[in-house]
Amino acid sequence: MLINNSEYFAVLEDIKTRIKSAQYRAVLGANKELMELYWNIGKIIIDNTKYGVGFLKNLSRDIILDFPDIQGFSVRNLNYMRKFSELYPDFQKVQRGVALLPWRNNLTLISKIKSEAERQWYVEQNVQNGWNNVVLTHQIEMKLYHRQAVAEKTTNYDRLLPSPFSGLAEETLKNPYVFDFVQKRKGIIEREIERELVANIAKTILELGTGFAFVGNQYHLEISQKDYYIDLLFYNFKLRSFVVIELKNTEFKPEYAGKLNFYLSAVDDMLKHETDNPSIGIMLCKSKDKLTAEYALKDIHKPIGVSEYKLSDFVPAEFIDTLPSAEDIEKRVRMEFDIEEGDD
Repeated sequence: MLINNSEYFAVLEDIKTRIKSAQYRAVLGANKELMELYWNIGKIIIDNTKYGVGFLKNLSRDIILDFPDIQGFSVRNLNYMRKFSELYPDFQKVQRGVALLPWRNNLTLISKIKSEAERQWYVEQNVQNGWNNVVLTHQIEMKLYHRQAVAEKTTNYDRLLPSPFSGLAEETLKNPYVFDFVQKRKGIIEREIERELVANIAKTILELGTGFAFVGNQYHLEISQKDYYIDLLFYNFKLRSFVVIELKNTEFKPEYAGKLNFYLSAVDDMLKHETDNPSIGIMLCKSKDKLTAEYALKDIHKPIGVSEYKLSDFVPAEFIDTLPSAEDIEKRVRMEFDIEEGDD
């Protein structure tokens, strides 16, 4: 149905003027200008709902006729603009948050997140970390908000780290960590998981979070003429500290905290620069009992967090018979480790 009255044409002219103004104020497609334009168009649509279902069809057709070289004014996208303005009625907040994100990222947040608190958290994380839409979508699908922002965490960071560093370290921790690029199989051992994490280091760092830089795996420390090996050693530029990660393919045991405490003492003494913050530890286990972990950390003197990790359940059927057994892997790892030990 065509809408043909002076009131409608006034609305149309208002939108066209805003489009032209946005073109003049910035290079076409500049993000902040585009978000402001879309928010204003959405507001106009909300204010003119009296025209009914045909309104957006008419609006889309007439805008495209006047601006044939500009994309983004389909009926569907106009509907998203309406939703955009509806979800963020305070434009001052829009300017400080979602206006900094690409439109595609905003569409993902609009379509996938129902909770205002959760959506706002993803906005803040997206602005801080510079995620593209692929990464943002991945983080939402992996339920990052539930694993990082609201997950129950087991640490002693608040007791052993100064504020605000303790809070930042706590916020960085996830529970569980999800390494969906590592195939779970019966009897898989820690060294095999570790190697796959290193082989896919970009994906591992994406899961660990912003600021992580890989230092090494099986990182060698010589203490009192004895050799020790840290599973995974990272440096986090956001925290300005070394991060020692120990990996166990079992339920958490209290003695794990003691070993990690030992490694942190060594790293602080041998690697930490005087300008660095205290090194922090993350114990990644297949599972944990919260009370056991809390007791284990109670009298530990180095900052440690205990989290679970999950691997991918998916294994293509045609590959199942070709996977090595746990015994084969164990034998191979022992042989390789013996070789590494004897290389001197």
